[in-house]
Amino acid sequence: MSFSNLDTLYRQVIMDHYKNPRNRGQIEGDSLTIDMNNPTCGDRIQLQMQVENGIVKDAKFEGEGCSISMSSASMMTQAIKGKSLEQAVKMSRAFSEMMLGNEIDTEELDMGDIEALQGVSKFPARIKCATLAWKAMEKGALED
Repeated sequence: MSFSNLDTLYRQVIMDHYKNPRNRGQIEGDSLTIDMNNPTCGDRIQLQMQVENGIVKDAKFEGEGCSISMSSASMMTQAIKGKSLEQAVKMSRAFSEMMLGNEIDTEELDMGDIEALQGVSKFPARIKCATLAWKAMEKGALED
């Protein structure tokens, strides 16, 4: 597959998560709630995680922002469900590495559609958009 085809595919995946976000909404009952925003561009997110015995049973988000921040939140909530907090934090750190332009093994980490955000690393101003939900999740995982 050529680079431009891959680029187009990735853009389609990002727009699909933006237009049809997964896990948007609120968790009923007990959950960790983390509010974060990116003052640089106005993105904001409220992330909720239901954690039992160190495992993320459910994750949902609400917020507003650009297609990068909202699609990243959608992908992240999908990816961390069923994972231990430790695995989720490991994924977040790997995602940060990917945003710095470093190679990561997305299959080993079972990151699903997240690979589509790789291109964001070429746009330093957008990296904070892509990492907002991940930073919120890490903050929550460390508080739990």
